[in-house]
Amino acid sequence: MDTRRLLRTFAIGIGTAGLLISGCSGSGSSPNASATGTAAPEGLSAYYTQKLSWRDCGVEGFECTTMKAPRDYDKPADGDIELAVSRKKATGPGKRIGSLLVNPGGPGGSAIGYLQGYAALGYPAPVRARYDMVAIDPRGVARSEPVECLTGKEMDTYTQVDQTPDDEAEVRKLTAAFEKFAAGCEKRSGEILPYVSTVDTARDMDVLRALLGDEKLHYVGASYGTFLGATYADLFPQRAGRLVLDGAMDPSLKAIDMNRDQTAGFEGAFQSFAADCVKQPDCPLGTTNTAAAATALKQLFTDLDAKPIPTGDDRELTESLATTGVIAAMYDEAAWPQLREALEGAQRSDGSGLLSLADSYYEREPNGKYANLMFANAAVNCLDLPPAFDGPDAVEKAVPDFEKASPVFGRGFAWASLNCAYWPTKATGTPHRTEAKGAAPIVVVGTTRDPATPYKWSEALAEQLSSGILLTYEGDGHTAYGRGSDCIDTAINTYLLEGTPPTDGKKCT
Repeated sequence: MDTRRLLRTFAIGIGTAGLLISGCSGSGSSPNASATGTAAPEGLSAYYTQKLSWRDCGVEGFECTTMKAPRDYDKPADGDIELAVSRKKATGPGKRIGSLLVNPGGPGGSAIGYLQGYAALGYPAPVRARYDMVAIDPRGVARSEPVECLTGKEMDTYTQVDQTPDDEAEVRKLTAAFEKFAAGCEKRSGEILPYVSTVDTARDMDVLRALLGDEKLHYVGASYGTFLGATYADLFPQRAGRLVLDGAMDPSLKAIDMNRDQTAGFEGAFQSFAADCVKQPDCPLGTTNTAAAATALKQLFTDLDAKPIPTGDDRELTESLATTGVIAAMYDEAAWPQLREALEGAQRSDGSGLLSLADSYYEREPNGKYANLMFANAAVNCLDLPPAFDGPDAVEKAVPDFEKASPVFGRGFAWASLNCAYWPTKATGTPHRTEAKGAAPIVVVGTTRDPATPYKWSEALAEQLSSGILLTYEGDGHTAYGRGSDCIDTAINTYLLEGTPPTDGKKCT
């Protein structure tokens, strides 16, 4: 994959793998009712009227600035948080519509990185011509007072911990890893941890909307970004403009249900990969059928659990890293050839290919430094929903259901769902229906074989939203906009440019 597509693929995919699988949802208190009108919410006028000072980013064509928001919206006098913003102005021709805010998901994905590396360059030219393309790194993410938890070496150790414990000793080692991760976050970022919820970030988006001079917020969110966009519409329905939610979350689900659904989603994606793989002469999982391919992959994981293999790095390829590498390739069928090559290498005791996929997923640099993606991911997820499990016994009871959802990934995904049980900050969100009554039409895009955000989530969100419109892509991969379907792209572009949404229930292939 080219660099831009690689950034897009992994930016929108985070939130569901490795030791950090957890629910991507949230809730919280609503702002003062006046926020749904044109005035600033009570007590927040200083934030809504601050002046942005734009400067050159050092990236051609982009401007950058920072804005202030209250750390605690319920107690704005308690201090500020500084948030990073970037934009690329509308290029013309055509009359400027306004600003188009973008978010790639995660939680924890850098919206500015996504903007500068993909959206402001790769979105359709007519959209970029008539919108200022804008991104704000959510609080706790990347350039916006990032949550920090572990050093690079500590994170290396963390990502290699066995996610499929076979005995009590391995269970203790896994829970100790979760505890160390949580303790590291509290030690390094304890002051910000209670204030990085999805509701907080949605409220930041409204401050930015006002500072950009827009009466309505126009927005394209992918993956977890759909939950962020839906939350915004629920809080500020009269200020919601043209919203596109691609690869939707279902905010009504408990964490355990969300994690189990994702487990099934990745199983479905693997089945699609396997069906394609067995048709290829170089398929490392055999050329018989998908069941045999699944057996071969499980055997590889079992072998790595018993004996990791070299990678040419100072890290060996463990079962956990191999699993993450496979999961990473499930987000986009364009990565399937790379996965076949990586699996073939692993069978020759060369783990470099799968390690490379895992490193891309975790945003690990060659020098061993990690972006804060996974730290922010846990911080937001564990605040947005109560934990899926309260301890190892609960996981053990749930493993059969997870393995039913995915014979290949189920056990590991079940244990990975335990991470929020050890989080130092109590969850503020709860599962809830999101209706956004009074909002303009909101286009919800679902892909039928999406691994990370199963299609039924898009169906559920479109049904919950009072003005939800479901647009379906019948295909593989995570999200649909900009992935090669002229039907999808035309429908979304028409909505963004003309304000005319597609017919509810429209299907594209």
